[in-house]
Amino acid sequence: MRTSPGTANGHRYDVVVIGGGAAGLSGALTLARARRSVLVIDGRRPRNAPAAHAHGFLTRDGVPPLQLLAMGRDEVAGYGGEIAEGQVVAAERLASGDFRVTLADGTAALAKRLLITTGLVDELPDIPGLADRWGREVLHCPYCHGWEVSDQAIGILATGPLAVHQALMWRQWSKDVTLFLHTAPEPDSEQYEQLAARDIAVVDGEVTAVETADGRLSGVRLADGHVIARQALVVAPRFTARADLLGGLGLLPTEQEVNGVVIGSCIAADPTGATDVPGVWVAGNVVNLTDQVVGAAAAGVRAGAAVNADLTADETRRAVAARRTIFSPGMEREVAERVLGDRRHGF
Repeated sequence: MRTSPGTANGHRYDVVVIGGGAAGLSGALTLARARRSVLVIDGRRPRNAPAAHAHGFLTRDGVPPLQLLAMGRDEVAGYGGEIAEGQVVAAERLASGDFRVTLADGTAALAKRLLITTGLVDELPDIPGLADRWGREVLHCPYCHGWEVSDQAIGILATGPLAVHQALMWRQWSKDVTLFLHTAPEPDSEQYEQLAARDIAVVDGEVTAVETADGRLSGVRLADGHVIARQALVVAPRFTARADLLGGLGLLPTEQEVNGVVIGSCIAADPTGATDVPGVWVAGNVVNLTDQVVGAAAAGVRAGAAVNADLTADETRRAVAARRTIFSPGMEREVAERVLGDRRHGF
């Protein structure tokens, strides 16, 4: 892996990628293979760092998340891409049309285009012990970790209207599923019937603590002091895009919904990742809150290709304009000869 030497002196890149996760590195790899000068600024705060393994990524199922990213950095560097570790504190467009990206240490880099892949923050319920087991026995995505807790005693911590949906979904991985109503709305009669039909227990009362034993989750404690044994606990965090630094570019978060329920905030973009701000693309969880690792990587590839296409179109426009500016009588004769041949003498 190479660390960029150019950020200290304002080096100008075709593209600066802010964020070194699966989306950012995939976008950078696509751009580097397109022979673009690209710098990835990596804050080294991957969302899935607490998890021991990443799943659902074809040929890489079960890979440790940090190992996957290390491999990605090496691949980007192998095509001439540069990696800089640091925290971006500001991004702005200059009068020249370029973008300036400033890091916490005061260094900066210039870019013709930006690809933002800063990801999201999982905002967990404020329950003692819960955050300590996040990504281990406290889970969210069944497709990421469901297999690993198959046939275990699973609890669903209800925090919103989608809790029943979660419980019914996780029933696919275990017959022992309990829905803790906690602070969520009580299910309606139809939902209660669905839960009963699937043999999902429902426990009323607020969950006040997550219990552990031997370094693992062992159960949940209710407000009345009763502890119910569980081996895994499912929770739906609020997903908040890491978008604080984007305000200077005119990009503000918008709410994302699932089945009419707001699940968090993201940056809006078209299918290629292009935002409303010309020259700025987004990919991964900053734009799609439900993307898994493989989905974020795919989005990075799409965005990288779109950025390259945009640069190519811009370079072509500039080349045509330059050619027209210097179009001399001699060049006019040359073009006429190529197009008309001997027929030019008839004009």
